[in-house]
Amino acid sequence: MTYDVTLDGKNHRLELDRADSRWSCRLDGREIEVDAVLARPDVLSLRIGNLAYEVKCERVASELHLWVGSERFAVEVRDSRSLRGRSRSVDDRGPRKLTAPMPGKVVRVLVSQGDGVETGTGVLVVEAMKMQNEIKSPKKGTIQKILVNEGAAVNAGDVLAIVE
Repeated sequence: MTYDVTLDGKNHRLELDRADSRWSCRLDGREIEVDAVLARPDVLSLRIGNLAYEVKCERVASELHLWVGSERFAVEVRDSRSLRGRSRSVDDRGPRKLTAPMPGKVVRVLVSQGDGVETGTGVLVVEAMKMQNEIKSPKKGTIQKILVNEGAAVNAGDVLAIVE
């Protein structure tokens, strides 16, 4: 998998390949030894070489921020193969569809139809490759419809819920 990553305005190319139970990582063409463990939702424990880091992911509306220790970085990640990964303008008017970012299984539905949510509120949890990914509301609004149940298998791009 190849991703174009913009970190605080600087562009990088990240290549991830899985061989057996290990991941191979290349950043801007340079091989990097990385071990990663999902410590809790949106928190990775990383070992890069001999150094250890706790990386927290924070999504608010259309923005993604990573916290490494006490430092915050603005991040944009694009899958170069996918139209879904390309940036587009954000419009908070009207209903917004929450889609599965990858194939997986819905393990938890955190809200009910009709519930009010704030921007960044967790709506569902999708498990993919033994990692749980919380799908958050992109805007303040009301859950118009939940389109999946716990245990449902989903494909990348499937609509999971709609926020009005």
